[in-house]
This record gives sequence, C-alpha cells and structure tokens, in this order.
Amino acid sequence: MPDLDTGVPALLLRLDPNPFHHGTLGAVRSLGRAGVEVHAMVAPPGGPVARSRHLCQVHAPPATTSRDALHEALRRASDAIGRPALLLALDDRGAIAVAELAPALAGRYLLPEIPGHLVARVADKSELAALCAELAIPHPTTLVPDDPSEAADAVRELGAPVVAKWSRPWLLPPGMRSTTLVRNPAQASLLHRLSARAGSRLLLQRHLPGGRGTDWFFHGYAGEDGAFLVGGAGRKELSWPPRTGLTALGTWRPNPAVEQAAARLAARVGYRGVLDLDFRLDPVGGDYHLLDFNPRPGAQFRLFTWDGGLDVVRAQHLHLTGRAVPRTAGAPGRLFVAENYAALSALAALVRPVRHREARPRPPAPAAAAAPAPPAGHRPSTARRTCEGAWWAADDPLPLLAMAASWSLAGARRVLRLPAGATAPVPALPAPAPPGTAPQPSDEARPRPAAPARPGATREGEARPCTTS
Repeated sequence: MPDLDTGVPALLLRLDPNPFHHGTLGAVRSLGRAGVEVHAMVAPPGGPVARSRHLCQVHAPPATTSRDALHEALRRASDAIGRPALLLALDDRGAIAVAELAPALAGRYLLPEIPGHLVARVADKSELAALCAELAIPHPTTLVPDDPSEAADAVRELGAPVVAKWSRPWLLPPGMRSTTLVRNPAQASLLHRLSARAGSRLLLQRHLPGGRGTDWFFHGYAGEDGAFLVGGAGRKELSWPPRTGLTALGTWRPNPAVEQAAARLAARVGYRGVLDLDFRLDPVGGDYHLLDFNPRPGAQFRLFTWDGGLDVVRAQHLHLTGRAVPRTAGAPGRLFVAENYAALSALAALVRPVRHREARPRPPAPAAAAAPAPPAGHRPSTARRTCEGAWWAADDPLPLLAMAASWSLAGARRVLRLPAGATAPVPALPAPAPPGTAPQPSDEARPRPAAPARPGATREGEARPCTTS
C-alpha cells in the first residue's frame, strides 16, 4: 500500500470514560506503526492506552460535555500540535459533536465532508428505525410510545418480551441502562416515566432471539457518494456478556446480504467516513436486521486488515490527505480477540448451567456470491489468516500489562467493598444487554477506574518524543 503522509498527525478523540476501550489502542497502533504522529484526547486521560509506545501525547479532555467546552479543548490541542491534523472520534458522542463543529474546526483538522445532522440521525435509534423503513432495510419492528399508557399497549401489540431502548444513549446519566428487556406492560409504563431523566425518547422493539452464528457486523470507510473504499463483514463467535454484548472473538466472514445492505444504506444517505454496523439474523424470516449504526470505528476494526496493513483508520488518513486508497485483497478467516473479554466469555460458557443453555441450531452459512473480476490495479492477497489481539502486541507490550494491572486492581477494590461472604462480580464490565440488541456505546463506556500511574506512561499534557516506527 502507499505510504501515509507522515507530515499529517492524528488526534484521536474519545469522550466516553472507558480506560479499557481497546479500539482506541488499535487506532493508536495502526497509525503509529505507519509513521504517523499520534495524539489522543481521551476521558479519563490515563489508562492502558497511555502506555503505548506509538502515542506521542495525551491532551486534556473538555471539562464538560458542552459543545463550547469541546471546541475550546480541540483548539488548545491544535495549537499544541502545531499543524493541521486528522481528527478521528472513537465514540458516538464525540462523532456527533465533531460533525457539528466541523465548520469551526476547518483549517485545524481534516474531517470527512458530511453534514452534522446526518451523523446525529444515523446514531439516533428512533431515526434509524425510520430510515430502515424508508430504505427497505430489515429492522426489528419498533414503536415509539408518547406516554406510559401507549408504552403498555406497545408491549401487548409486539408481544412480551420486548426490547426497550433509549433513542440517544449517549445522553443517559450514570447508572441508567441503554437497553432493557421488558417482560410485561406495567414494566414498560414505569420505564417510560423516566424519559425526562434519560434525555431522549423510549423505543420498544420486537425481540429477536439470539443464538450461535446470528450476530454479525460490518466495518467500512465510505468516500464520495457513500461508496466504500474498504469494507468487510464479520461474525461474533464470542461476546461479553455472552451472546449479547461486545465482540470478544470475531471472524472475518464474507456475507453478501450484510455487505449489500451496508452498501445500500451508506450510498442512499450519502455517508462519508468510518462506520460500524451491527446486524442480527432473524431465524424466522432469514433476514439480517440492522440493529445499530455507529458513525465511527468499532472496537474490533483491526479484524479487517488488508494487504500492507490497510484498515479503515488508515484508509481515512489516506483519503483525507489526498492519497489513493488501494483496492487490495483481504484475509477472510482472520480472527480478532479481545483477550480479557474472550477469557470471561469462554469461562462463562463452561460454568453456565446446562439447563440455561440455548439449544438453537447454528444458522446455515450465508451463500457465497460469485467473485467479481479483479479491479484494475488489484494485487493478489499475501496476507496470512492470522489472529490479532486487542491488547497484546510484541512491539508494544506495555498496554497489555497496564490493562491487566488496572483490571486486577479494580477487582480487588470491588472485593473489599463487598460484605463478608459475598461473591465479587467481575470488575468494570458492561451489564448484560437483552437478547436481540447490539451493545450500546453507553453500556460499553461506563466510568471505570484508570490504570495506576507508572513510570513511562504518557500523562495528560505530557509528550514523549514523537517518533514512531
């Protein structure tokens, strides 16, 4: 692949306070290994990512979630960097805010040309349901009640249990779940009464049962007119919490139905930039239902790595700096594992009582589409079908050690706060989401303790020599 323009640095933005977000580390490593000077503005500013040898500097995040505070923080970071930089948001709140601030950030940051209202629209779950209906993309039947009485009626209409979602989960206050499995009309009515506190509308959605092989995702980078310059479909093999949460083990598997739905959606709305879509196979109708549209890289984006190390983050850097994004072969069958979550998911599968295990057959593999003729300039794949770890890397081992230490420390603190004889829950993990839903950003981004400071860590406002290899 062509070299990235190493004269253009990158600032990675994450406003959700999750020090264990491995997607941030993946972006740091991807750009840093390509020779790009990588900066980060993350909340909290400490944590395992700060130990990466590929990170140049951590900049202070905004003190509040207001647009003015973020604009000022980004302006300060730009002044410190000293030249225009690629700006890449790694959570929904950040992606929406950056898109809305794009006109004010011109000249300081390189951003895809996409209307701010479009980013907010696709991330909003009520808007997504309407968009899927408009574009004939399968989506679970969704009702938006106006009052508690309508919420109760919606459960009766859909049939219990139903999935309750807040349309804008990034607005939720601490302690509120973005998704809930509602089992009766009374529960839905009570939940609707929390709408003012939640900050957005309540959606009630038909429950799609999960099972082996039903959860899929698509990651891509869309250029002009929403056409994908790179993109691929993958399947969750393990998740945490089991069967419903984030991808603990994923496999790159071509799936024409998922890929075509993603291409149709991006092209019709004119989306530009990196996206992460979540799908679930409906075992009754055989359709892949779109559950979530995340307008930023997914945490497991490094699963999709093409020849030469190309991924969606590098594709955005190439495209926005005016360099060609090569059309090159990938490596279907490649694995991605989030070591901490995969271990927990595998352990849960072993200890889970047999009577609670689902006995659903694995859905048939999607039919393979006929391979198109190679495009001009196409090079055959030389990539090996390898497994990439979210935390472990031979050239960058400290983040894994920092994560393990911080994870263990958080667990010890939780144990010490428990009454005598109580069993300690696993620390700092997302609460289980109901079957039929994809993991929400707010579920994965609850405040978690930062890694303890260690010599050599990149602290807020502190820069190590910005040399990468």
